[in-house]
Amino acid sequence: MPVLLTLTYLQALITTTRANVRRHIDSDVGATTLELVIIILGLILIAGLLVAAITAAVQRRINQIN
Repeated sequence: MPVLLTLTYLQALITTTRANVRRHIDSDVGATTLELVIIILGLILIAGLLVAAITAAVQRRINQIN
């Protein structure tokens, strides 16, 4: 009998969790244009820093070879 009670409790917990997730997803409007622009600019900045770091490392290696 405790197994049936536990399964019933888990079923109710899953049902309420699903309802909460659906309600949260439906109310979420997503990122605004300004947020997306800031994120993209940040990614471009990170990519630029990586390119600069790799270029500097390669130049140091070339100078060591010469």
